[in-house]
Amino acid sequence: MTMTKTILSIGTYDTKNAELEFIQSCIEEQGGKIVTMDVSVLGDPEKPTDVSKHDVAEAGGMSIAEVIALGDENKAFQVMARGAARLVVEAWQAGRFDGMIALGGTMGTDLALDCAQALPLGVPKFIVSTVSFSPLIAPDRLAPDIQMILWAGGLYGLNSICKSSLAQAAGAVLGAAKAAQPPDTSRPLVGMTSLGSSCLKYMKILKPALEDRGFEVAVFHSTGMGGMAFESLARQGAFCCVMDFCLQEFGNMLAGSLVSSGNDRLINAGKRGIPQIVAPGALDLVDFAGWQQLPEAYADRPYHEHNRLIKSSVFTPDERRRWVHELANRLQSAQGEVHFLLPLEGIEEWDREGQEAHDPEGLQAFIDEARTVLPRNVPVTEVEGHINDQSFADAALAIFDDWVRQGVIKTA
Repeated sequence: MTMTKTILSIGTYDTKNAELEFIQSCIEEQGGKIVTMDVSVLGDPEKPTDVSKHDVAEAGGMSIAEVIALGDENKAFQVMARGAARLVVEAWQAGRFDGMIALGGTMGTDLALDCAQALPLGVPKFIVSTVSFSPLIAPDRLAPDIQMILWAGGLYGLNSICKSSLAQAAGAVLGAAKAAQPPDTSRPLVGMTSLGSSCLKYMKILKPALEDRGFEVAVFHSTGMGGMAFESLARQGAFCCVMDFCLQEFGNMLAGSLVSSGNDRLINAGKRGIPQIVAPGALDLVDFAGWQQLPEAYADRPYHEHNRLIKSSVFTPDERRRWVHELANRLQSAQGEVHFLLPLEGIEEWDREGQEAHDPEGLQAFIDEARTVLPRNVPVTEVEGHINDQSFADAALAIFDDWVRQGVIKTA
């Protein structure tokens, strides 16, 4: 395999030409190649790019003259973002580049986020931005494996401060392209969600058991970005089966928490017809950033302070009942087999008797609602035990093994 890698560079070559050429020189000095994409609107680059702004505008459904005629920078860049994302995918599928780097302020970053999300998980994608990982960027705009570097001191013109950021970004994307390893697809992949290994523990039993059966297992940490990666791979059809046992991000999304993986949680596996075994792990908890004050509505509820980054409060019985209805709506539309596991003695470690989140009334409210609301296409197995008990893992494996025997889960 050749180590000469090609990087796609995206930016407004009319106003950021010097910065983009500096990135290009850094990549080429390290033995890489470059493909350039100009996403500017009003001006022209100093020299032609490989993909012109005319190409980008046309891919977005307009001529560049029509884009300019919109007379609105935001609307114009949304057209350019649509076209750029489309061309990025086409270029990737054609094997024209190995990694992506983009440069921008808020406008350029907005466009670059769409380009990064359009690429599959595993393709190196770096954004050098004046708003890197800012609260301005909604979590669901972030590709699950995106890398961002702050464009320090780079708002207008080159200087030694911003060159430091640009050079690091150039080296990082080229190094990532050289080091990237395509997934090994020789074994069928099971996608599993969990929350750390203290709150939810079933993967400690299930992962080795599934590997003994010849499957590879990827466990996703359901704290926002993990769920995005899980949903992204489900959307690509990467899994032979999912064990979606941690729905905390789903509850967070419904409650408006910023610790969310987006509005498509619990949807993509069903759309692809991927078999799903689902359980309500940690659906009793809502997360807040550790630096946040608890909202007044949650101030008098039990809560668990996990560390300085994250803390969790408890949903009310009425909230849990409402979540069952939305859960049922999403599972009902699944195109593949779905089976729901309902642990009757608890759904995360902190809801056991004596722990901070122990709430038997809330748990019973969820169980009663699930018994009546879950749709007919979703069989329910009630487990006489806690989600972290051996009995839960045994029930999950029994369904899995039965699906393998029936051919529902493909083994090759």
